Amino acid sequence: MVEQLVELNNGVEMPQIGFGVFQIIDEQKCESAVTQALQVGYRLIDTATAYQNEVAVGRAIKKSGIDRQALFITSKLWVADASYERAKAGIDASLNRLGLDYLDLYLLHQPYGDVIGAWRALEEAYQAGKIRAIGVSNFYADQLKNLELTTAIRPAINQIEINPWYQQTDAVQFLHSEGIQTEAWAPFAEGKQDIFTNQKLVAIGERYGKSVSQVILRWLLQRQIVVISKTSHRDRMETNHNSCDFELDDQDMQQITTLDQHYSQFFNHRDPVTIDQIFGTSIQKNRAANWKDSLPS
Repeated sequence: MVEQLVELNNGVEMPQIGFGVFQIIDEQKCESAVTQALQVGYRLIDTATAYQNEVAVGRAIKKSGIDRQALFITSKLWVADASYERAKAGIDASLNRLGLDYLDLYLLHQPYGDVIGAWRALEEAYQAGKIRAIGVSNFYADQLKNLELTTAIRPAINQIEINPWYQQTDAVQFLHSEGIQTEAWAPFAEGKQDIFTNQKLVAIGERYGKSVSQVILRWLLQRQIVVISKTSHRDRMETNHNSCDFELDDQDMQQITTLDQHYSQFFNHRDPVTIDQIFGTSIQKNRAANWKDSLPS
């Protein structure tokens, strides 16, 4: 497959289809999954401090023998480290766990805590060459605008939930108007509401000889969205990666638009209970043993 690239607002190019490792905590399983994904042809690998698998991702990268410049590696800062000093240490810890000299993209994982202070640390790491591009995840438009107006460097990316049930049309339009790339997590809504057997999506796929997952990925690609898919099955990795050799017509795109339910399939990032749970999880996980900051193995 010819790799599709997008250009970020600082001139850095990144693949439009990536492989994510959320919830693959077992180190051997994660290393195996990333190894297979790289063999299939994925060059964008998306991890995070909170995923607790950066060490395994780093091992797979090292063992792959692929030129580092051919890869695009993303990680994210968790809310427990959302302050200037802790973010500086968090960036170095991620690099150490991954065994890398630099990251291609580093994101603030959530819009909570001392976001401005943490962003200053990301800006400094970017200017020092530790990170090629910096961005955010799960930010709403007003939160993103506040960050833009109070800091020096505009985010390159906002990684948000987008799938046929939650299409985020207004958010995508806002990001485009700001020159910020949209990146989708949970493109398949983790299978919720029987997405893989939805009659409209199945019918579209049958017209092209494609799976529902390929239809969804192609729908996102045609919206100029970078997409992160996840699976531990090699055949599905290959299927998902091969989503660029067909094009949905306007009618197909409109049919998918009618599936939008206009609400998250997971949680509301503005719900106080959700925010409290995220902070509680971050304190419990990240401060217990400071997440092996000195490892790489």
